[in-house]
Amino acid sequence: MKDDLAKLIELIDNGGLNRRAFLGRTAAFGLTAALGTSLLPGAARADEPKKGGVLKLGLGGGESTDAIDPGLADGPVAFNVNRQWGDTIVNVAPDMTIEPSLAEAFESNEDSTVWTFRIRKGVKFHDGSEMTPEDVAATFRRHSDQNAKSGAYGIMQGISDIKVDGDNVVLTMASGNADLPYLLADYHLVVQPGGGVEDPNKGIGTGPYKIASAEPGVRYVFEKNADDWDTTRGHYDSIEFLIINDTTARTAALQSGQVHMINRVDPKVAKLLSRAPGVVVTNASGRGHYVFIMHCNTAPFDNNDLRLALKYAINRQEMVDKILDGYGSVGNDIPINKSYPLFDESLPQREFSIEKAAEHYKASGHDGSPIELIVADGAFPGAVDAAALFQATAKQAGIPLEIKRVPDDGYWSDVWNVKPFCASYWGGRPVQDQMYSTAYLSTADWNDTKFFNKEFDELVLAGRAETDPEKRKEIYSKCAHILWEQGGVICPMFNDFVDAHSETVAGWIEDSNLELMNGFATAKTWFA
Repeated sequence: MKDDLAKLIELIDNGGLNRRAFLGRTAAFGLTAALGTSLLPGAARADEPKKGGVLKLGLGGGESTDAIDPGLADGPVAFNVNRQWGDTIVNVAPDMTIEPSLAEAFESNEDSTVWTFRIRKGVKFHDGSEMTPEDVAATFRRHSDQNAKSGAYGIMQGISDIKVDGDNVVLTMASGNADLPYLLADYHLVVQPGGGVEDPNKGIGTGPYKIASAEPGVRYVFEKNADDWDTTRGHYDSIEFLIINDTTARTAALQSGQVHMINRVDPKVAKLLSRAPGVVVTNASGRGHYVFIMHCNTAPFDNNDLRLALKYAINRQEMVDKILDGYGSVGNDIPINKSYPLFDESLPQREFSIEKAAEHYKASGHDGSPIELIVADGAFPGAVDAAALFQATAKQAGIPLEIKRVPDDGYWSDVWNVKPFCASYWGGRPVQDQMYSTAYLSTADWNDTKFFNKEFDELVLAGRAETDPEKRKEIYSKCAHILWEQGGVICPMFNDFVDAHSETVAGWIEDSNLELMNGFATAKTWFA
């Protein structure tokens, strides 16, 4: 406990923990009353947040096709845009605990089949209307509708009933789910008036900033929400996003002072950039991973021997060394690593093997025609170079891998989840159930490997309902083995989130959930 308390005090000293979050953490130790308010951010401190200024960000991963609809957020810019104007009912904190947001409290019954969320009162949408429990329920219903094409559709399938009871939203599960609050922190589930049913692209939310102008693929401007329900965030007068997909140009914009913050720093230049005057480079290790994804229902990738041939033909350590420059770790063809609770370390590490790659390729009976892998610079930092390394090692096994490089614009709408073999990335999710439910269940809208496996589906649902940790770990181990042996994901590496900002920005904290402090950098930092 002493170590945990020391970490909390360090976070306060760095301006990285607000009053509400501090109270939530110390309550777990039973220390709030004893400590009083002497350590709280509300006390007089030299480093308390300062108000004002225009924060400018240079962001990679934006397209002209990006939508405001939070359900359709499928790239870094769309994710960060929605963080400005919207809130979910709970958030996942940097320490992986659940923080209240639009829901100020929640509880479940004994078997986690019924969850009750008490919705915060007095919260206004940007249009001046008051947020109600009905808006929350309508939001959940919209994302549960397959026609909405929401990225959260997979995780909403476990909810059998959504109803409002006074100030509460009550969710009844098809089977117990102890992880439900983590799932409802999903960044797609932004609460909108009427659930956003009439116009999900309107961008009316409860977030710290309002949308002033939006030019997808070019520029976004946000202004401070004067009626923000959370007074501990949103310290800037306004926020500006400049979409700079070229890595070199984005880095140069930070160094020249054109922007104050950038995402997706190329790991190969991160160490050099960290030595630039006035620049701070940050990295957070976690669950993000870079992948090459094959559609298991499309030839030639419907042949498991061909999939295995490609998995054995990739040199993971070489990619970590040359693409990540050490800012990450080796992957193992599943989306789960040791950052996840209940991770099974007994799963064998798939090693690079020319012999096994050639053996499986021969067994596949492939006709030797070119196997096209589509990549773009924006798929992930170093994606084109990673594809070239993959092509070279595959060639050694006699696999005719052909690289097709395409523009960034339109990649996430026209290539990812559409073409049968491409480069992609995942930011990861807080718990295994959410990662599997979002991207690997047969019913998931974002099942980008088109992996349809009845046994796997049944195991994920069983794991969701199981309350015994050891039994649950065993179930997730079986899930991992099925994906490892039969899945369509080639996961060569887990990446750090490498960002950079001007030294004029204060309040930065490490958050391994997603880039830019899980998208909250604009809400939680300030100008020194």
